[in-house]
Amino acid sequence: MNVSLTASNIASATSSSAGLALLEARLQQDLAVLELPAKSWVPSLTREGSRVLDVAIIGGGQAGLAAAASLHHLGIGAVIYDQSPAGFEGPWATTARMETLRSPKKLTGPALGFAALTFRAWYEAQWGIEAWEALDKISRLQWMDYLRWYRRVLNLDVRNEHRIDAIRPRADGVVELSISAPSGTFTVFARRVVLATGRDGLGGATVPPIAQSLPRECWAHSSDVMDYNLLAGLRVGVIGAGASAMDSAATALEAGAARVDLLIRRHELPRVNKGKGAGSPGLTNGHFNLPDAWKWRVRHYINQQQTPPPSASVMRVARHANARFLLGAPINAIAVSEEGLRVRTPRGVFALDFLIFSTGFVINLAARPEFSIIAPHVRTWSERYTPPVGDEDEELAESPDLGPVFEFQQKQAGALPGLERVHCFCYPAVLSHGTLSGDIPAISDGAQRLAQGIAALLFGEDIDMHYLNMQRYVEPELNGDEWTPAAASAEEIAALVAATEGAR
Repeated sequence: MNVSLTASNIASATSSSAGLALLEARLQQDLAVLELPAKSWVPSLTREGSRVLDVAIIGGGQAGLAAAASLHHLGIGAVIYDQSPAGFEGPWATTARMETLRSPKKLTGPALGFAALTFRAWYEAQWGIEAWEALDKISRLQWMDYLRWYRRVLNLDVRNEHRIDAIRPRADGVVELSISAPSGTFTVFARRVVLATGRDGLGGATVPPIAQSLPRECWAHSSDVMDYNLLAGLRVGVIGAGASAMDSAATALEAGAARVDLLIRRHELPRVNKGKGAGSPGLTNGHFNLPDAWKWRVRHYINQQQTPPPSASVMRVARHANARFLLGAPINAIAVSEEGLRVRTPRGVFALDFLIFSTGFVINLAARPEFSIIAPHVRTWSERYTPPVGDEDEELAESPDLGPVFEFQQKQAGALPGLERVHCFCYPAVLSHGTLSGDIPAISDGAQRLAQGIAALLFGEDIDMHYLNMQRYVEPELNGDEWTPAAASAEEIAALVAATEGAR
């Protein structure tokens, strides 16, 4: 849609720009008053003729940005590497298909405690308080615009179109990264590496085995990059009933699909978001210190109950007359013919042209080439804890057993020195730390916990150097001319002489 450059439009754009400029000035003043960012204090290192980064962050989505900002505020350098083009980090403008965020608009997200860094402040600065009050949920693409602004206003160092090919922890205090970029391939060394790689951060999409027997052109996973306009006129089946299933179904319908059948294994959709009911500062700060049995119990219960799709996402599908919600319809078999796919379920056989599997993600480091060196050595919860019979949970069992700073731990001590220098700040950290490493509600808490922990580790590693610097510090507080010593009295002199003679 073209927008004509009327006087009203120009005035609106000017007002919006001016409001944002004022907000940015306010943020910079807040940071200056708090003396942030702190001065750099991490000793410089070199390896093989190259300067070693303080921290390298893999992934420039909201978790990576929040982590980098938190580290920067503590005087720690952080460089973000992201494989996407600038402005398209994370899923928001690529594979996400919801119309709005699922989180309430009032959540402060990655603002790190700064009111001027919140989405609300950014929104009100451009469109005013009344527009904010009228807003129901945050638009997905508007959230991406906010993250672009967040990156710019904090001047974060993001290197786009940089893909990590290999992560090599070393015994000499650094992690070696092999990177491919438009300029070629090269090596970077960092004292710490943070994996801010999102929902599928340690694996990828999962599909049932039956999908592997189908021609690849007949199906996709809901997280795949795909042009949904290609589904126009087709009979589409969506496997699953979560939020991404609803969003994929709605997107297919809006693209002109002839029919969309949601094939849902359950006989009822879950109604209550148990994870939302558990959210509180107590859980945010207390989950890590819970006994193993309670950590497992909480997360297994949430997994077992499942998260219902948002009401708006379900209604987005339901308003189409050519959409069907087929409950109690797990897939038993799929036959391929010239006429398309024949999908057999307990509810009958459905003739379809294309399937979308909205079947979630799996933790599987071995499936990712860049993790091939560390994958065999990462300790998982299956090595740490055995749940009661009946409470088995594959996702939880494969979750990494992380230390207090989100760091990986070795299955066998000494087998891969330096593995603990790699920090898992993405969804698979949830069993160890709770939902601090990706979801909007507590992303600031997680980023600050990560940054403070890394600061402590870096300081401890170089304590001898910091102590030496303290000893070498010579800037005087007093010059010696700030006061005049009082003259000794006759009584004080006599007492001093007597004491001296007595000592002889």
